[in-house]
Amino acid sequence: MFEFLLGGVEIDQDNNIVLLDKEMASMRSGRAFLAKVNDSIPRSLSPMVQMVDTLKSQRRPMTQAQFDSLVLNLVYSAHQAWHQDTKKEQERWGGVLLQLVNITVHELRGNYLFNYA
Repeated sequence: MFEFLLGGVEIDQDNNIVLLDKEMASMRSGRAFLAKVNDSIPRSLSPMVQMVDTLKSQRRPMTQAQFDSLVLNLVYSAHQAWHQDTKKEQERWGGVLLQLVNITVHELRGNYLFNYA
């Protein structure tokens, strides 16, 4: 996943994520990555907030797939916060971004504390 992100992504006019590295995008793993990303990331603020609320109420450690999804949602939210036209929308997406960062840090700390304590 991180290799695809490092290769560069952009969001097209239809709000789909596209890989900038065309060779990676044509590979089976690249197509699978895009399908996963474009099918699983909430595209508007309200569903993203609902997803954040669900993650915050989760009481067990995340699976690797859930954590990967969390990171993708974090990246998408950062992009949305940066590219909003109004200050109010930037702040709303920024609030979601902050919550996702907090969940990520909590998950990382929780996993390390439980694994090494």
